Amino acid sequence: MNDVFLASIAADTAKQFGVNWPMFISQCISFAIVAFLLHRFAYKPVLKVLEERREKIAESLANADQIKKDLANAQGKVQEILSQANVQGNKLIEEARVSAAKILEQESQKAIATANEIITKARQANEAELARMKAELRREVGRLVVVTTAKVTGKILTPEDQQRLAEETNQQLAKN
Repeated sequence: MNDVFLASIAADTAKQFGVNWPMFISQCISFAIVAFLLHRFAYKPVLKVLEERREKIAESLANADQIKKDLANAQGKVQEILSQANVQGNKLIEEARVSAAKILEQESQKAIATANEIITKARQANEAELARMKAELRREVGRLVVVTTAKVTGKILTPEDQQRLAEETNQQLAKN
């Protein structure tokens, strides 16, 4: 009895509000079709695009973190390589200084030997020859000092030597 009573109340209410059942049912079917089509062809593709974007953003963030780690590793390696290059450069500089000192010593000994030879010849000559030989000795010693000085100072890391050492170091690093 309650069901019949409720059904009659629903029918009276629908009549009062002017509900047209065939029209209402066709509108419900149209709404269901539109809702299905929107869900199928609009909502799902939009969700798919949003999901792809979210995945790309997550991937980009992961890549950014990896790049930061790689950059930190690369900077550490660069610092290590630079310190090794600095040590090798200092070693080469020290070797060049030792070599320059040896060359200076050799050239000094050669100059002394040449000067002694000239002095010995000058003593054996006569007085007139002695004056001429002393003047020649002075010129020769001066020339040897200039030559020796030029040779020695030319070997102590000129800008060209520094450039050469830098290039050799870079080549050694490139091989390793």
